[in-house]
Amino acid sequence: MRAFRAEMNELPASRTLDLLAILSRGADFSVGCYCEDEARCHRSVLKELMAERGAAIA
Repeated sequence: MRAFRAEMNELPASRTLDLLAILSRGADFSVGCYCEDEARCHRSVLKELMAERGAAIA
């Protein structure tokens, strides 16, 4: 998961996350995958990264 976090903090992924965080304040969207356990999945890291950017998370 550390490698995924590091990759998401590099450009252009970081800018994409910034944009998604901004868009989340005015539009609903979802991200999903097939992993059964979110705690052991990349989506948990993505959720943290989005929250750090001020995304609206339900």
